[in-house]
Amino acid sequence: MARKLFGTDGIRGKANQEPMTAETALRVAMAAGRRFTRGDHRHLVVIGKDTRLSNYMIEPAMQAGFTAMGMDVVLVGPMPTPAVAMLTRSLRADLGVMISASHNPFEDNGIKLFGPDGYKLSDDVEAEIEELVENGLLEHLAPADRLGRARRLDDAQGRYIEFVKHSFPRGVRLDGLKLVVDCANGAAYKVAPRVFHELGADVIPIAIEPDGTNINRECGATSTGTLQEAVVAHGADLGVALDGDADRVILCDETGQVVDGDQVMAMIARSWHETGRLSGGGVVATVMSNLGLEKFLESLGLSLERSQVGDRYVLELMREGGFNLGGEQSGHIILSDHSTTGDGLIAALQVLAARADAGKPMSDFAQVFDPYPQILKNVRVSGGAPMDAKTVKAAVDAGEQRLGGEGRVLIRPSGTEPVIRVMAEGRDEAAVNAVVDEIASAIAEAAA
Repeated sequence: MARKLFGTDGIRGKANQEPMTAETALRVAMAAGRRFTRGDHRHLVVIGKDTRLSNYMIEPAMQAGFTAMGMDVVLVGPMPTPAVAMLTRSLRADLGVMISASHNPFEDNGIKLFGPDGYKLSDDVEAEIEELVENGLLEHLAPADRLGRARRLDDAQGRYIEFVKHSFPRGVRLDGLKLVVDCANGAAYKVAPRVFHELGADVIPIAIEPDGTNINRECGATSTGTLQEAVVAHGADLGVALDGDADRVILCDETGQVVDGDQVMAMIARSWHETGRLSGGGVVATVMSNLGLEKFLESLGLSLERSQVGDRYVLELMREGGFNLGGEQSGHIILSDHSTTGDGLIAALQVLAARADAGKPMSDFAQVFDPYPQILKNVRVSGGAPMDAKTVKAAVDAGEQRLGGEGRVLIRPSGTEPVIRVMAEGRDEAAVNAVVDEIASAIAEAAA
């Protein structure tokens, strides 16, 4: 069955437009409730959200859908995505739901689902849920005496804060360290500053005043300018930028230099390799990660295994190969010894732990490898199959030949937006730019 609802990271779209309407949210909840109802016990679902205005619409719709199917609901309010994954396991729930569009602007929203093991659902399970949404659910409604109930979990924030702190090495503290923490006016606006403060850091929190419409606006992991300025202005040792649901992190050093997810993985991999904690003989990343990361890992005798884009595909490959470190250049870092999904706070703490061992300022510690020049351009499309056009295929072939063995070309449709992403990297930056421009122009012409 062709996927109509689910993309690379759950369901996503414009709020109050299909598929992110109250009606569809209700039906998705009913279908997921039906799929995860097994046995005669009281079934339980955990629902978290970020700070978007539309969550006042989506959350109660999903609550209604689950209770209609006889599932009890635990509402945890604004909480990071990894907190929902953790609480789903901790509470022995049958299902976890995070209502968020991650790094997207407030006009968008999304639904991420977690199984009882705290992992994101597989493609096959998502397809089953889609089929249930399409084929009717009324015959499965719970009788009046079996309807679900809803309650709030008052200590959800405290539980998650302690969970994150537990990932930090025992006996290590952040005393004397000044941190700027950008919470993106999103799901971690309360918990993130507390984690670092309770571990001893002097915390300067920014973007902690969500109003329903300012999530990710000129702040957070996808817009680091404000963080960089604040780090320099306050003389901070490090800047930490989370995205709207705090499952990704981007750092900046004391000079304001951005440290992306590839460098974060390199820092953790080096530290864990030196201390014998790295499993699987390498790291799992996506096809988007820089060749410089691959070359650096090779210099340590480690491999870089690549998955398709999407942190759940990274995790699938990690589980298959026994890796405990993986992630994406965008800042989704999965540390499977600690969490079942990307967790920006845990990743930041692992970097801080490694830095404490090295005893160096972040600017000397964070730029682990020299990245190859990498250019990414998004080409907006309205439909059709421009990638099948002969002119596009010819442009791709010509680009690959031009870069030769010192570079690569990657073309892929976005799973969350109506765009085709054109990426190239290689040692010659001018050649990389030219290749991307030529391929992007060919796609735009073919899509016109």
